[in-house]
Amino acid sequence: MKLLIPVAAGLEQTVKRQLFKLGYEKAPAENGRIELDGDFFDVARLNVFLRSGERVCIKLGVFPATTFDELYEGFYALPWEEYLAADSKILMDGKCVQSVLGAVKASGGVAKKAIIRRLSDKLNMGRKTFSESGARSVVGFSILKDEVTVTLDTTGESLHKRGYRTLAYSAPLKETLAAGLIDNTFYNPDADEEKPFADLFCGSGTLPIEAALKALHIAPGGRRSFDFERWHFIDPTFIKRAREEAKDGELLSRKPQIYGGDISEKAISIAKYHAKAAGVDKYITFRVADARKFASSTPYGVLLSNPPYGERLMEKTEAQELMRALGKTFRALPEWNAYLFTALENFERYFGKTADKKKKFSNANLPCGLYSYFGRPPKCNNTK
Repeated sequence: MKLLIPVAAGLEQTVKRQLFKLGYEKAPAENGRIELDGDFFDVARLNVFLRSGERVCIKLGVFPATTFDELYEGFYALPWEEYLAADSKILMDGKCVQSVLGAVKASGGVAKKAIIRRLSDKLNMGRKTFSESGARSVVGFSILKDEVTVTLDTTGESLHKRGYRTLAYSAPLKETLAAGLIDNTFYNPDADEEKPFADLFCGSGTLPIEAALKALHIAPGGRRSFDFERWHFIDPTFIKRAREEAKDGELLSRKPQIYGGDISEKAISIAKYHAKAAGVDKYITFRVADARKFASSTPYGVLLSNPPYGERLMEKTEAQELMRALGKTFRALPEWNAYLFTALENFERYFGKTADKKKKFSNANLPCGLYSYFGRPPKCNNTK
């Protein structure tokens, strides 16, 4: 089969690297999606292991359509009886961009009628009605420049729903984005298990928890369920094998140095709760602390934070002053690498230093940047 993995803007290359480590070498990216060849065991593995993709979809077909008749015929021609049952709960999820068929709701209605007609014909149901009381199946369609791409979502709730973050807190990062940001730093516990990781604005704990999952080789989807598990034609041993592979790969004897700090006592309480739910609470030190006073006697650490930038948690002038102070804090750690993820305009001016590297992302519909500052390398010049 062809599998499609939707990816947030800015994370395409990061997800390709994650796929390469999982053994998927050919995975081209286009229009915010990564495509690769796979089977249903790969569907299980990717849902369990992938850290920064949004979901795993089966690509069912591509065809042109500029009229509802063409859309209907294109959907009817696909082998829905191989993927759906007579009682499948069919949900439509579509988008239309630069196409004659611009009405998403109407297009979804036509597409669903074609699917049901195909199932009725192929399953010999006659005039029987579809109860849609069975397993959920989300059919996606994307009409771009009059070309329709049809997918079947295997994941269900997005892959950022790891299952550990259950308490609400202001301005959280998606888990998939947090994992992707970590992969864009020099934090590599496989190469240097002793290198510390610190988040000075940890909020509900997402960045430290994702760092711990990476360090311990804990698969992010190992503790949740997926839509495909309830499909009638899926061999249940696939997900069992994927979870066994994940469990066998864990390195729980490691002792990573991971720190999460926040000035809010409520945030730290929530972060500890989430870390426990993720099974990594004993690997992270959480502390109520002022980021401006952070110091470390351990050299060559990685600091990654998503500080408040005046859109939700603070006024912009306060955020600007905080970044000035944080710049001074970082300059007192000359051997550390610092990575700041922010939407604050003119961030570098307030931080007091031009970034060594900048990368664009989006978070909560805000354009953001990851500003990378590289510290002094170890004497052996092994910067990993």
